Amino acid sequence: MTTTTESPQVTDRIEKRFEVRAPQARVWRALADATEFGAWFGMTVEGTFAVGVTVRGQITHPGYCHMTMDLQVVALDAPRYFAYRWHPYPIDPKVDYSTEPTTLVEFHLAPVAGGTAITIVESGFDQIPLARRAEAFRMDDQGWTGQVKSITRYVEQS
Repeated sequence: MTTTTESPQVTDRIEKRFEVRAPQARVWRALADATEFGAWFGMTVEGTFAVGVTVRGQITHPGYCHMTMDLQVVALDAPRYFAYRWHPYPIDPKVDYSTEPTTLVEFHLAPVAGGTAITIVESGFDQIPLARRAEAFRMDDQGWTGQVKSITRYVEQS
């Protein structure tokens, strides 16, 4: 039942829409619970998700274990909308990304026959410094393509 559609090529926004064979409540838990989020996303999250709270995550994917990311939760509207801000593709441990603008990551959930439709949107790339904007967009686009598979496996098998 998993299907994926992608938006036309743009520079400011990544959008992935797909369906999973899992109830909306199950998908919501996988997103809104920081431990579960970390399990499918591939990071160890310190803390719990709450609006206005920033949590830190240590990436656990091989080759990226040196990366930590801060997620500032901006919305938790159960069971349909979760959003946070972060610094896209903060790959260089010697760079302080805290002075850069962030992108907004949104998860929109809706019930569909046999499961849940998920739309992931990351926007705000046009505000990222030009020197790293295209690479951050490209890598996050690839990353979300992989994360679609990850969350699908996670919610359909648990």
